[in-house]
Amino acid sequence: MNIIVTGGAGFVGQNLCERLLRDGHQVMCIDNLSTGSIDALHNLSNASIPSKFCWMCYDVEDPMEGILAYIEEFFDGTVNQIFHLACPASPAHYQIDPIKTLMTSVLGTKNILELGRASGAKVLFTSTSEIYGDPEVDIQKEDYHGNVNCTGPRACYDEGKRAAESLCFDYVRKYRIPVKVVRIFNTYGPKMSPTDGRVVSNFIVQALLGENLTIYGNGEQTRSFCYVTDLVEGLIRMMDTGPDVVGPINLGNPSEITVNTLGDIILGLINTNSKLSYVPLPTDDPCKRKPDITVAKKELDWEPKVDLQSGLRKTINFFKNLNLETAEEFE
Repeated sequence: MNIIVTGGAGFVGQNLCERLLRDGHQVMCIDNLSTGSIDALHNLSNASIPSKFCWMCYDVEDPMEGILAYIEEFFDGTVNQIFHLACPASPAHYQIDPIKTLMTSVLGTKNILELGRASGAKVLFTSTSEIYGDPEVDIQKEDYHGNVNCTGPRACYDEGKRAAESLCFDYVRKYRIPVKVVRIFNTYGPKMSPTDGRVVSNFIVQALLGENLTIYGNGEQTRSFCYVTDLVEGLIRMMDTGPDVVGPINLGNPSEITVNTLGDIILGLINTNSKLSYVPLPTDDPCKRKPDITVAKKELDWEPKVDLQSGLRKTINFFKNLNLETAEEFE
């Protein structure tokens, strides 16, 4: 098939593009490289059959007319699927320019939906567990409406994704176009940037450099970590569902652990003198993250397969091969 991946230079996008190419599809990556890796795109280009992969530096906020000529040339004008991942996903990145983050979610998603409408392509929108905010329920089901501070420093991302979900369902109702919505929970694995700013990459980089692991708050907040290949499998299975499956569907690992426990596990896997170090909790940082994946099991026959210890070992090995000393500050 002919497949577009927006945000394909990012962490999840790289892994998704790699999988789609391995499955024999023709892939076009669209990324403005605000947080994505140009080196990763060169690697994808070099590793694939030249006619199977291309990428363009483009912002999804800009009118889609700017990419139509490329679609005509690369895909002969036919697009089958669009995976819409474009948007900074870690607070360290999306809070740099919160207005840009919000508009990427809202205007960018509208543009991609219009592209899907014009081309007849199926569109999968990657939403986030952050739309649940700091949840008041222990396990987050898709019908939970969330507890989001709409004026806080994280609102640019949380509310942007919530508004983008609204757009997706309005396009389904108004135009009857094929749209899918997934809500991604904490994901980790190879191809994460050392400057990503999220807890797994922070802890691994700090431990490898012999620095103390920075824990925000008391470390008793919980997260549920899903290995990236499991997530990619879920994305593909969601895209391949029929028109009756729209979502939203949670994709994440229901195995919940505290941040303290995560730190202890990583310290046990890396030969280091690092210790846990505590700093104040940022505003609106969620205290609980645990997805209910009942719908994913039923509709997609999907659940995570990679256990945390195995996934962390693979992720640590990936980071060991990077030059962490030259990485910019990631906090």
